[in-house]
Amino acid sequence: QVQLVESGGGSVQAGGSLRLSCVASGYTYSRYCMGWFRQAPGKEREGVAVIATDGSTNYADSVKGRFTISKDNAANTLYLQMNSLKPEDTAIYYCAADSLYRPSRCLRMEGGRFWGQGTQVTVSS
Repeated sequence: QVQLVESGGGSVQAGGSLRLSCVASGYTYSRYCMGWFRQAPGKEREGVAVIATDGSTNYADSVKGRFTISKDNAANTLYLQMNSLKPEDTAIYYCAADSLYRPSRCLRMEGGRFWGQGTQVTVSS
């Protein structure tokens, strides 16, 4: 059974930083497309950053240059380093995974079959 558990959310002032973590269990971590998605109140869920099985990455335009996705295969953990946070980054952040997504599909940030419960990020001005 695939399980994803996010942590690291919180409240921070604009310009601050947070690092989100997503610990995965129940599958061979390195063989999965992994990504971070977010949903703000009243808005649709959107892709933030993804990392494919070959290590390639893609980011939403709104976070390029500020956020960095990475993973530690040995620790089965996905990270999202978020710097220069803005109030518009406020959302619930979700970790997602899928084993069927080849890199070309993974990089399109379509989500996945498996999702975590989410962690709240609040950025105040």
